[in-house]
Amino acid sequence: MHHIGSAPISIRSPPKLGKRWMQYQGSDNWEGLLDPLDDNLRSEILRYGQFVEAAYRSFDFDPFSPTYATCRFSRNSLLQQSGFGSTGYRVTKNLRATCGVGMPRWIDRMPSWMTAKSSWIGYVAVCQDKEEIARLGRRDVVIALRGTATCFEWLENLRASLTDLPGHVGPNSDSPMVERGFYSLYTSRTSTCPSLQDMIREEIARVIESYGDEPLSLTITGHSLGAALAILSAYDITTSFASPPMVTVISFGGPRVGNKSLRRHLDKSGTRVLRIVNPDDPITKVPGFVVDDDDVDRLRNDDAAGGLPRWIQKRVEDTQWVYADVGQELKLRSKECAYGNKRGGIATCHDLKTYLDLVKASTCPSRSTTEERMLSPNFT
Repeated sequence: MHHIGSAPISIRSPPKLGKRWMQYQGSDNWEGLLDPLDDNLRSEILRYGQFVEAAYRSFDFDPFSPTYATCRFSRNSLLQQSGFGSTGYRVTKNLRATCGVGMPRWIDRMPSWMTAKSSWIGYVAVCQDKEEIARLGRRDVVIALRGTATCFEWLENLRASLTDLPGHVGPNSDSPMVERGFYSLYTSRTSTCPSLQDMIREEIARVIESYGDEPLSLTITGHSLGAALAILSAYDITTSFASPPMVTVISFGGPRVGNKSLRRHLDKSGTRVLRIVNPDDPITKVPGFVVDDDDVDRLRNDDAAGGLPRWIQKRVEDTQWVYADVGQELKLRSKECAYGNKRGGIATCHDLKTYLDLVKASTCPSRSTTEERMLSPNFT
């Protein structure tokens, strides 16, 4: 879900981060900045949210348009045309995602908007303005990714079982696993379109070669599906490059992505993840179950006492539905904020505009999901 408008998002004058930039990028997991929400961090979260909003506004949603599922603007004008205004960043790469779902041949007879397997999903932007670099304390690189828009992307979202990430070296019990559909969108390619993974790797390699000798940060931000792909991108970058820049994920309304081994590998790599979550948004609670080792033992005991159906126990032990929330969670209690009092149902709860409004208004406390584990069924 998304919100598209014409007016730019208004935020206060941007703070000068200077030597504290790593703290605001999560070097110490945003300790002391989330409860209450630090105004400088609030400003940065809203700024990164604007990059995601620009991805939505730039996407051609019109199924009857000859340019459906592509970017409406040129790279040089994308940020300005989407209402972002002056940013100090320059878009250097358009990104596309390809669906890997196999479909019957008769699907080719359907309208083109239903059969688009590769779609523009976001962009890479590099900070080029000297004053903005000085304000930020480093040169920042943004990867911005929109949420689900096409029929094939919705189909991929439904492929919710976990699959192993290839290339892992170590015991099978420590194998990182991710949602099958998200991984397919990240790695699938066609004869004419490289995968999202290939495009991101190529552009980050170029950025590191160009600017690797100066303070550099990589901020990956996305909403909904884009938030899930941001996690995969972060993992891929930190495991593919010998000396990557500091990688931070700022996600809005993201679903669960992988298992606890993926979480451990992200933590070990130094990747910092800030998940902005509206507890009224059901998308943040799917897919799968979230359990820890102690929970598995407890479930076995409950089942022995006749409490838990054996088919659920088998699901847990097979780990095909065992997901783990990652990173640090900023929980925005919408019912305590002005926007949350408006009635709009699930769609409004998940809307990017809702998230940005909640960030603006929020004085609500956060919580860490790296310490919290709860059992929650997948109802999608």
